[in-house]
Amino acid sequence: MLAFMTDDGQDLADAQRAHWQETYTAHPGMYGEEPSTAAVHAAGVLRAAGARDVVELGAGHGRDALYLAREGFTVRATDFSATGLDQLRTAARQQGVTDRVTAVVHDVRDPLPLPDASVDAVFAHMLLCMALSTKEIHALVGEVGRVLRPGGTLVYTVRHTGDAHYGTGTARGDHIYEHGGFAVHFFDRTLVDTLADGWTLNEVHAFEEGELPRRLWRITQTLPR
Repeated sequence: MLAFMTDDGQDLADAQRAHWQETYTAHPGMYGEEPSTAAVHAAGVLRAAGARDVVELGAGHGRDALYLAREGFTVRATDFSATGLDQLRTAARQQGVTDRVTAVVHDVRDPLPLPDASVDAVFAHMLLCMALSTKEIHALVGEVGRVLRPGGTLVYTVRHTGDAHYGTGTARGDHIYEHGGFAVHFFDRTLVDTLADGWTLNEVHAFEEGELPRRLWRITQTLPR
């Protein structure tokens, strides 16, 4: 477990990056090869919307990015863990989808390395509820809106304040709590609604995942055309 010595946001971010690097190194392919239920749902939503190219934020070792590629989408997979993305590239070669997957090391606290209005869709499974401040989350969704084409779709999932871990563990401020070295920003409904300002909020769907179980929302929102 990492001990965070200060409440400074950059210290927390650096510690989280190191923790994920160590975790992927110690547990290659830790989430398995099967896609998340969120990615399976997103594939149907994005296909119905006519999307062809997708950016996945926080792709990790790639189970969802590779699934989307197998489903025929062109995927740009980003993560701040180079170790996780190395595992993704290896799996892409094994699955024969290297022509449809590009892996890019990127920290979502920085602007997305894409031109304006250049992609059809963005997918993020539990990336927005990592150790990001509310200000950083708003900036990231603003960047997503910048790179999406008119009518583009954002599908993301987050743990919310009804989760059993909310309010427990080590408090880091701004609804962020840390358990076992992993820091999570738990969303309330107000944050979901404000992130959809200027978008069409298509769905806020509650679901559960994992052994705790984790309690999440799956949010779909689209830009105006």
